[in-house]
Amino acid sequence: MSRSKWTNIIFLIVILLLIIPQTRLPIQVALHKLITKVNSIRVLEEDNSVRITDTNWQLKSEKGLLKNLNQSEGKVIVINFWATWCAPCIAEMPSLQSLYDAYNNKVDFLFITTDDFKKVSYFKNKNEYSFPVYQPYSQPPNVLMTKSIPRTVVINAEGEIVIDESGAVDWFSEKVQSELNKLLK
Repeated sequence: MSRSKWTNIIFLIVILLLIIPQTRLPIQVALHKLITKVNSIRVLEEDNSVRITDTNWQLKSEKGLLKNLNQSEGKVIVINFWATWCAPCIAEMPSLQSLYDAYNNKVDFLFITTDDFKKVSYFKNKNEYSFPVYQPYSQPPNVLMTKSIPRTVVINAEGEIVIDESGAVDWFSEKVQSELNKLLK
């Protein structure tokens, strides 16, 4: 067989695999994991940063406890908006778990989803994730409203958004760790 026929056969197989629901998500996750290696965070310049003035945002934890964003005032905060069915979200989760493991004593992490907590619990157990997950209990501040996931926001101790990324990113990269270390000084 010629090379072009093999290329066509491989292309058709990939298309068929993407059509089948059981194989689509793993393929999408694998592709997004490759993308995380290319995507890099952009730190917002001081004159482009946005201050969150309304921090009265209620969240409900997996245990049913309420937490308010204003309880994190004066701290560095990482907020990740995600879902268990979202391929780019799943692709970046291992790096977010590593970041959480390294910084959870110094940084407030808020993993926000609208998924049912039973699905979230199953997803976390299956993947051995330990980060805390919350559901919105009230309307978020306007600057934190999101229409796409994943979206991750890093807020400095002064309440300014210094990183605002949508799409899959390697959150345990040297660049992210360096920026967090600067914010924690």
